[in-house]
Amino acid sequence: MKRYLIILFCCSLFACNTDKFDSEVTLPIIFENGMVLQRNQKVHVWGKGIPNKKVRVSIAGLMGSTEVAIDSTWSLKLPEAKAGGPFVLQVNNQEIEDVYIGDVWLAGGQSNMEWALKSDVIGAEKEFSEGGNPEIRFFKVPHSYSAMPQEDLQGGEWKVANKENLPDFSAVAWFFAKRNHLEKDVPVGIIESNWGGTPAEGWTDASVLASMDASYSAEAKEIIDQAEEWEKKVLENEKNSDLRNKLVTGPDSLQALQVASIDYDDSGWGTINLPKSNPMQDIAWIRKGFKLATAQEAVLHLSNIDQMAYIYLNGNLLHYKDWGVPVPEIDIPASWLNEGTNVLTIRAINTWNNQPRVGESGEMYILQGSNKISLEGNWAYSTNIVEPQLPKVEKVNWKPGMMYNSMINPLVSYPIKGVIWYQGESNAGRADEYEELFSAMITNWRSKWGLGDIPFLFVQLANFMERKSPQPESDWAYLREAQSKTLSLPNTGMAVIIDIGEAGDIHPKNKKDVGERLWLQAKKIAYNEDIVANGPVFKSASIQEGKIVVTFEDVAGGLEISDGDNSVKGFIVETSSGRFQEVSGEISGVNEVVLNLDVTNPVEIRYAWADNPEVNLVNALGLPTAPFRYSFESN
Repeated sequence: MKRYLIILFCCSLFACNTDKFDSEVTLPIIFENGMVLQRNQKVHVWGKGIPNKKVRVSIAGLMGSTEVAIDSTWSLKLPEAKAGGPFVLQVNNQEIEDVYIGDVWLAGGQSNMEWALKSDVIGAEKEFSEGGNPEIRFFKVPHSYSAMPQEDLQGGEWKVANKENLPDFSAVAWFFAKRNHLEKDVPVGIIESNWGGTPAEGWTDASVLASMDASYSAEAKEIIDQAEEWEKKVLENEKNSDLRNKLVTGPDSLQALQVASIDYDDSGWGTINLPKSNPMQDIAWIRKGFKLATAQEAVLHLSNIDQMAYIYLNGNLLHYKDWGVPVPEIDIPASWLNEGTNVLTIRAINTWNNQPRVGESGEMYILQGSNKISLEGNWAYSTNIVEPQLPKVEKVNWKPGMMYNSMINPLVSYPIKGVIWYQGESNAGRADEYEELFSAMITNWRSKWGLGDIPFLFVQLANFMERKSPQPESDWAYLREAQSKTLSLPNTGMAVIIDIGEAGDIHPKNKKDVGERLWLQAKKIAYNEDIVANGPVFKSASIQEGKIVVTFEDVAGGLEISDGDNSVKGFIVETSSGRFQEVSGEISGVNEVVLNLDVTNPVEIRYAWADNPEVNLVNALGLPTAPFRYSFESN
């Protein structure tokens, strides 16, 4: 009987304790099934609840409790946790399942970080066939912006890296995460907070920018001082954006087939000469008739459509071209063609700048056997007869602090291992501001996270655009230099990709090397491994007997030439008259290159200094030499 009473008393006591933790609580959106928490850091959980009510949190054998404050907020930090899972995170009566503890990285920047594996990335099919990894998870922060700092995200969910989800993940972040998991044998969480085309000032706290002396400082101060007015602008712009998105999602199917039919009367449309008169406007409908001698199978060649398009032939939908996906060679069955008159109709949209483009010179034709039918020239063109014109949507998200407020500020209480960052294209042309801006952004983020100098690893701009040499006044070269100067901050690392860009595409398809070069930086900076993580880095230069001797660090066993040539490419020299000229070089030692001169009194040397320089100097690891310039007069 006595034993029964003791058991009853213990059960009653447990029930009383449980009752203390049965109130409803609200958690941030990022706390959901499938989440990844940062290992070896205190587990921070926070949210809202009923004032004075108790909150208890437990995971992986760790437990703690607190009380909801008068303002309805609560925050709790559990002791550090080791990697593992899956666990259940319990907060009062709520259970968050399938939780892993490992390494969490924020993947920020613009479109090259946002670029998904499915978007024609080299090697993506191999990744898809391998099926991903259940211990790698991605959380995609939805695009949003605000004039005021936000407490929580606008949405998002954790997704497992499986066959279904993998195609939509950031390609750079995936290749990085894959190496992280493989080499450290821990679960990996990637928080994607990025937005194509955006400048760095949009990702930086406006209060930081307002205190600087830069082109964006006055506007940053205005946004802070007139936050409510700016928030009205944000809401109005979002209404226009929502309306635009509804209009461009897809055409009315029956109407589209009617407009694309051979018999449709387009006499009330205007005309446009393509590709000469690109770009177009709004939802651009274009039609062009062509004649065939026979109804045999053919191939449609349209090498460039920017951004999205529905392509119809004789009243039938032939192909849909999505954003970020190239236009393939489109096979046309014989049954779709007519002997005699045929009509090609295209509905083209560009939500980036409202300026759709179709075709390039010499790249618009139908090939039927040996017969090539050009599609260049006059097309019927409509922007408001078939569908209404689009409402004006401004890039308010680009304004100082706007994306920071909505896509970064809600995350700063969530412990992370560090940041991987790929951005800079939208700041090219303002390199004189970028070093200070980028450094301020990094320092700002670190201060807000409160985890010390967390690793911040970034990608230097790739080579891009038409190859010119010499090109001393390259905006992209100056921006790369500004990026490299940011390395003066502690625990920063830069992945150089001056060798894997594409002249005609600002979005290089080789994302694997980018992600893996970022991983090399992480091994050295975040995990303190004693490795060479860079390509050769300039050390010194001197003039000796009519030649320039250049020495490098981080040669990892020695300098090499990547393309099998006998000479080093990529150097230019400024003469005393201010003229630049190319010079060739030779590897003369483990870490030394000699430049042969035909000028006297050289003033400055530069390496890889152009939008799209031709370079071939690497170290024994195959990593490219970082661009640089060196002035003899100032040293």
